Amino acid sequence: MKIILSRKGFDSSAGGCPSPILPDGRLLTLPIPDNQSDIRYGNIDFGDDYGALLSHLTRGRMNRASRAHLDPDLVPGHLPRPIGWRPVLGQSGAAQGHLRKQNVGEGDLFLYFALFRPVEKHQRRWRFVPGSRPRHILWGWMQIAEVLQVDELQSEHRWLSYHPHLQMSADPNNTLYIARETLSIGLDEQLPGSGVFTHSAPLLQLTAEESVNPSQWQLPAWFYPDQRPPLTYHQKMERWNLDGDRCLLQCAARGQEFVLDCDHYPESREWCRQLITHSL
Repeated sequence: MKIILSRKGFDSSAGGCPSPILPDGRLLTLPIPDNQSDIRYGNIDFGDDYGALLSHLTRGRMNRASRAHLDPDLVPGHLPRPIGWRPVLGQSGAAQGHLRKQNVGEGDLFLYFALFRPVEKHQRRWRFVPGSRPRHILWGWMQIAEVLQVDELQSEHRWLSYHPHLQMSADPNNTLYIARETLSIGLDEQLPGSGVFTHSAPLLQLTAEESVNPSQWQLPAWFYPDQRPPLTYHQKMERWNLDGDRCLLQCAARGQEFVLDCDHYPESREWCRQLITHSL
């Protein structure tokens, strides 16, 4: 099994700001804008006051009529669903080339992270909490059941017609990853094969608590490579530092998909189980 730490959601370049942590601790992962998508932000059921929140945080650059790249699409209630719908991720271009090079496929596990920052209501408008810092936080997971090429989809895959990757320009790398119904990571688990972490928690935060840089990560000590193949895009050992029972990593600023081979990191399976169990 491989773990893929996958960067998905708003940030300073895609969307122009972090996704919000609501006052009750809920994580609201905003999908990036996409002018080719048939999905508008107003089509997505994120709950009350969502349209105002989107408009206020983006300073009017986006609203409920703006088009959204809802991907990965993990939550059944976000849209009306056709028969046969399953959680799905699309990938293309260089990022998909990296996944293919790493032989990512059936049984591998995506852990999605994004940039988040706390928000509050002030004078009837949403704003980021003054003095708060953006941080990278894990917000969802998806274990792969199938890998499909967009240009080879069959009639039984008509339920995918809504997905943004079917509205994209032609790309031979355009690929869809379909979720397993139940998790299978080699432990005695009865857990869903995909889902979202609804609330912020220390266990889910990647950014080191003391860091002003969201890309300065704090991970379990077993992540330290120590003569093992490191997390992809992080081969330079100067990025890594052991600090007691934790491992500090200067995360690569670029790259969407960082792959870790669990065969070299057996502790990773229990870590994944703890993350997902925490969410339920």
